[in-house]
Amino acid sequence: MSEFDFDLFVIGAGSGGVRAGRMAAAMGVRVAVAEERHLGGTCVNVGCVPKKLFVYASHYADDFEEARGFGWLPGEAHFDWPTLRDNKTREIERLNGIYRNLLVNSGCTLIDGRATLVDPHTVAVGDKTYSAERILVAVGGWPYVPEFPGSEHVISSNEAFYLDQFPERVLVVGGGYIAVEFAGIFAGLGAQTSLIYRGELFLRGFDNEVREFTAEEVRKKGVDLRFGTNIEKIEKLADGSLQAYLTDGTVLDADCIMYATGRVPKVTGLGLEQLGVELRDNGAVVVNDQFQTSVPSVYAIGDVTDRVQLTPVALAEGMALVRNLYGNQSQKVDYELIPTAVFCQPNIGTVGLTEEQARERYAAVDIYKSSFRALKHTLSGSSEKTFMKMIVDRDSDRVLGVHMVGPEAGEIIQGIAVALKAGATKAVFDATIGIHPTAAEEFVTMREPASS
Repeated sequence: MSEFDFDLFVIGAGSGGVRAGRMAAAMGVRVAVAEERHLGGTCVNVGCVPKKLFVYASHYADDFEEARGFGWLPGEAHFDWPTLRDNKTREIERLNGIYRNLLVNSGCTLIDGRATLVDPHTVAVGDKTYSAERILVAVGGWPYVPEFPGSEHVISSNEAFYLDQFPERVLVVGGGYIAVEFAGIFAGLGAQTSLIYRGELFLRGFDNEVREFTAEEVRKKGVDLRFGTNIEKIEKLADGSLQAYLTDGTVLDADCIMYATGRVPKVTGLGLEQLGVELRDNGAVVVNDQFQTSVPSVYAIGDVTDRVQLTPVALAEGMALVRNLYGNQSQKVDYELIPTAVFCQPNIGTVGLTEEQARERYAAVDIYKSSFRALKHTLSGSSEKTFMKMIVDRDSDRVLGVHMVGPEAGEIIQGIAVALKAGATKAVFDATIGIHPTAAEEFVTMREPASS
C-alpha cells in the first residue's frame, strides 16, 4: 500500500491542470485536483471563452449596417447589456459543470478550496492535509494592475465580464492583445472608447507591418488610440464618473477604466518560496524540460511558468507531463511555430517568425504581401481592408512565417500552421490550388516578392 494519500495532487483546475489530472487518472494514477474558484480556469471563466462571446456580440452593429448594401433593411437595433452578460454567465456555468463531471467521471478526487504546499509531499486545503508522491502546480496567472493615485477605481478584464451597467465612456489601458481585444469589444458594443498605451505602438512582439496595419483598422472602428502616454492619476467625481489625468497633460472623462497591463503568475501565498522552489523575479515557477521545479517532487505547467501563455500550450504541457511520468515516454513540448490569434476587429492570425526576427536569423529573406478590400465589402460599403504577409527563406525556400489581419484570420492561420509545421516551402504554396472566391486563396497566389 502506498505511503501517500495520492500519487498526483494537482493544484488548479484550469486547462492544464484538468487535462493532466484526467489523463493521469485514466492511467490508473490516484489523482486529487484542488480548485479554489471556478473550474476551467482563466480561459473558461474570464478569458478565451467569454471574451470570444463578447467579440461575436461586438460585430453585430457593423453587420446590421453592412446588410443594407445587400438589400436587407433592418430596423433600429438596440443593445441590451444584461442579456449578453447573463447569457454569457449561464454558458460559463454550464461549462463549469461539464468540467466537474469530466474530472469526477475520470476518477479524480475533486477538492473545493485553496490549496497550499506544506512540504515537498504535503498539501493543505482548509484544515485538512493530504500527502502526495508528486504535486503539480497549475494555478495560472492573474491580471496585474500597477498602484498609482486612484488605481482603486479601475477594473481588470476579470471584472469586465460582470459589470452591473454597460459604460458609455471607456478607457482601456495597455498595449497587449487583451487591451486591443477589449477596446474593440467596448467600441463595437457602442461605448466611446479610448485605448491608452505608453509605448509608440501596441502589440509589441508582433510583426511591425501587422501592428501598423491593425492600428489603422482599429481606428476605423472608432477606437481613439493614444500612444506614447499613460495615466498619472484618476479622480472619482461626485456623480460616480472618473477623470483620468494623462502624462501628456490630457484629462479624459470615463465611466469605466480597464487596465490590461499584463498578467503575473498566481503564486502569492502558495508556499512555494518556503519550500525552496525557484521563482523568477515576476513569480514565475522555474521548471526544466520535464516541468520539474527545483524541488524534485513538485512540478508546474501553464501560465504559472510564464513560458507561452496560451491555453493550447498548457494542454500540451499537461499531456506531455503525464505521458512522461506515467506512460514511460520522453516527450518534449515543441514551442516553435505556435499559431496564435488576436480577436480584435479585424482579427489577427499569425504563425512563425516576424519579418524582423527572420532578417536577424537568415541571410536572405523574401517578403510576400497583399492588402485588399474583401469581396464582401464591394457591396457592404465598409472601408475595412485585409492584410496578408508571408516570409520566406530564399536559400531553402522554406516558409518562415505567415501573418494575416482580417476576418476569420485565426481560422485561416490554423490550417496554414499545419503546413509550416510540416516544413512547407513557398513552392508548395504556389502548387496548391486556391478556393475561389475566398480571402485565403491569396496565400497561394502570391507570386512576386514585395521586398527581398
